Amino acid sequence: MRRMALSLNVSIVDGAREKMPETGQSIEPMPPQAQSVVGTVLAVRGAVVDVQFPHDLPPINAALHVEWDHSTSLDLEVHSHLDLNTLRAVAFQSTAGLSRGVSVKMVGPSISVPVGKAVLGRLLDVVGTPRDNGPELDHDTPRRPIHAAPPLLRSQSTATEIFETGIKVIDLLTPMAQGGKAAMFGGAGVGKTVLVMELIRAMVEKYNGISVFAGVGERSREGHELLTEMQASGVLERTVLIYGQMNEPPGARWRAPLTALTVSEYFRDEKHRNVLLLMDNVFRFVQAGAEVSSLLGRMPSRVGYQPTLATEVAGLQERIASVAGSSVTAIQAVYVPADDFTDPAVTTISGHMDCVIVLSRAQASEGFYPAIDPLSSSSILLDPLVVGEKHYRIAEDVRQMLARFRELSDIISLLGVEELGAADRKIVSRARRLQRFLTQPFMVTEAFTGTLGASVNLKDTLSGCSAILNGDTDNWSESSLYMVGTLEQAGAKEKATNQTGADR
Repeated sequence: MRRMALSLNVSIVDGAREKMPETGQSIEPMPPQAQSVVGTVLAVRGAVVDVQFPHDLPPINAALHVEWDHSTSLDLEVHSHLDLNTLRAVAFQSTAGLSRGVSVKMVGPSISVPVGKAVLGRLLDVVGTPRDNGPELDHDTPRRPIHAAPPLLRSQSTATEIFETGIKVIDLLTPMAQGGKAAMFGGAGVGKTVLVMELIRAMVEKYNGISVFAGVGERSREGHELLTEMQASGVLERTVLIYGQMNEPPGARWRAPLTALTVSEYFRDEKHRNVLLLMDNVFRFVQAGAEVSSLLGRMPSRVGYQPTLATEVAGLQERIASVAGSSVTAIQAVYVPADDFTDPAVTTISGHMDCVIVLSRAQASEGFYPAIDPLSSSSILLDPLVVGEKHYRIAEDVRQMLARFRELSDIISLLGVEELGAADRKIVSRARRLQRFLTQPFMVTEAFTGTLGASVNLKDTLSGCSAILNGDTDNWSESSLYMVGTLEQAGAKEKATNQTGADR
């Protein structure tokens, strides 16, 4: 039992002794007799299964396999010990048709998933089974357990290199770090998934690394669309897709991010490749954990969340780190229930982020896309020592002007802009132009909007904002700056508008 407990969170490959990169300690493989322990199903309650073993009760997080006569596989994960011979496990697939007395076999100290070159270009489920109608993975494909300790603090490297996205408002006001963690918070219908898909398209095309996408609680349609788009764009061969979809049991949705993170860690630790990890939606991970917690009979905490909320989120987020020159850069979408940013899940997740991007329903209702709130969003990298004095000064000037415009908005709605002083009228005029210049057409929405998408480098973003702040566009129409890429494109749009007016 003690040896089995020590075997948790380690990778057992071909029964050989393996050295863990986090600790440098060698771990003995699990004894063969422990792998042959067989129990029987005692009770089934939806996604929760009670299993009775005659002896050698498997440890917490151990992987179990149900040996039934169905065509589909059924895998379980141990989550609690009820007594000396009975445990409670969570199913990763549907338990429909499972009855008492069916044999259950322990297959390892943890669920292990395939990693390495063989999974590139594939769509996998939470246990690593291909779901893209492609060929089965080879039996000699390396595997890793989904549970692992985070890298030691002394082995982690700091992340200060800017990770350009090509999206103006993000690169200007909330710069991301290579090897950092960024999250996009927003309610339903404000554009989180569209923004994530645009980041996937932009990053994978110009980013020479591995991309891993975790679809947590997403619709089947969204997963199919993403797979089709990646196949069409030719970037699928450097991407791994992991899905725990909305129609799957909560256990699958709960562990899908760990599966994606395990694949990412392999490329980081073994292949020394930079990895871009995208997760949509992390709130569904928390939500699935709450479902599992209630099924296991635990007392709920605040707002009905699981009492282990902080521990579960930390266990996921702290494994996202840069080690020995190789980084895992995480970009995560987070649903905000009822637009309540004080929700316990939202505040817990945001505490782990380097970059917080807040999507505003007010911005979306006015047609400003991406609907990012420039005043509520923040990044620890927006510092003159990191981004440079010029970038920092322009970003702060933009924030101050937009903040002053928001302060004046109530006065304008009551009395009109004519009642403002000359200085405030100038601020309002330029702030409105900045709002429109920070909008941007996306390439993933070209089929819906008919507008060609644009990717803007940081230099053009800074020069465009600086020109607006200095008043170079005061005589331009506001519509010329709306949904364009660079300031040069806005100038061409303004010239075309003036020419059309002259012709009339």
